[in-house]
Amino acid sequence: MAVLRNLESDTGGIILNKVILMGRLTRDPEVRYSQGENATAVARYTIAVDRKMSRDNEADFIPCVCFGKTAEFAEKYLHKGTKIAVVGRIQTGGYTNKDGNRVFTTDVVVEEHEFAESKSTAANNNSSSNATASDGFMNIPEGIDEELPFN
Repeated sequence: MAVLRNLESDTGGIILNKVILMGRLTRDPEVRYSQGENATAVARYTIAVDRKMSRDNEADFIPCVCFGKTAEFAEKYLHKGTKIAVVGRIQTGGYTNKDGNRVFTTDVVVEEHEFAESKSTAANNNSSSNATASDGFMNIPEGIDEELPFN
C-alpha cells in the first residue's frame, strides 16, 4: 500500500479524509456571502460524476461547498456544464427542518477545483448535441462494450 504510506508520511502518520472527483456542474454555482465584518463567500454547486461501470450512463450527483477565494473563483468562472476536477473532503452534518424532522447531509468541502477540459473542447461539447469527436467519428459511451455486435 504505497499510496497509504505516502499519505501517512505527508501528514505525520494521520490518515486524511480526502476525495478527488471529476464531473460537470449541473447548474451555475449558488453563491452567498456571510454577514459581519469579515464577509466570506460561500458557494454551493452539484457535480454529476459518471459511474464508470454503468451500462445506462448513470451518474452520481455530488453536492459541493467551498469558501473564501475558492468560492469567489466558482462564482466568476464556473457555469452549468463546466467539467471540473475537485479535491476536498467529505463532511457530514444535519439539521432539524421546519417540520421538526432531522435531516442528515453529506457534502464535499472543496479545497481546490480546476478546469478539466480546454475552453475550445467545452465550447464544442456545448454546441454539439451529438457526441462527435474532432476526427468525425462518434464517441462511444463508456460501458457499452457488451452491447456492440463486433466484440
